[in-house]
Amino acid sequence: MPVPEVIPIAYEPQGRTQAVGRYADGQFLGSVTYAFPEKYRPDDGWEVHKRLYSVLHLFDAHGRYRESEIWCAGTWAEQQRSPHGGTSVLAHARAHLATKLRSLPRRTYTDIAVRPFSVTVEGVLFGLLTGEDEGEAWAELYPDHLGFGAPWDGRYDT
Repeated sequence: MPVPEVIPIAYEPQGRTQAVGRYADGQFLGSVTYAFPEKYRPDDGWEVHKRLYSVLHLFDAHGRYRESEIWCAGTWAEQQRSPHGGTSVLAHARAHLATKLRSLPRRTYTDIAVRPFSVTVEGVLFGLLTGEDEGEAWAELYPDHLGFGAPWDGRYDT
């Protein structure tokens, strides 16, 4: 089964797709995710290269990519120095995403369907990429590493 032109992404309130839905101007897909810059290969000191991002992608009503708000909250090293409470890197990333989501007019959390897209920020690839391996079509959300495939019902695999 080939990759559909518009790829469904199911809303899972307690899952990794808890920040997807529709708003007055289209659809949105948000996440908080760690990522390394492209081509970086972890070695000693990798903790300062692994960054935590607050990500909000916006699409029109037909799933065409519009823009992204991508903000780096800090590094894995910073998170480890202060892992708990409201001052942690993770808390800042979550708060930033929550603020961005609240700014979307008439926001509702629900299943969405979007077209493949990609954008690179600070050397990190973000997007919904597609391909085929051994006759098996797939789509993957980067850098979250959520995989989508047949039967294309919006459910992901990690």
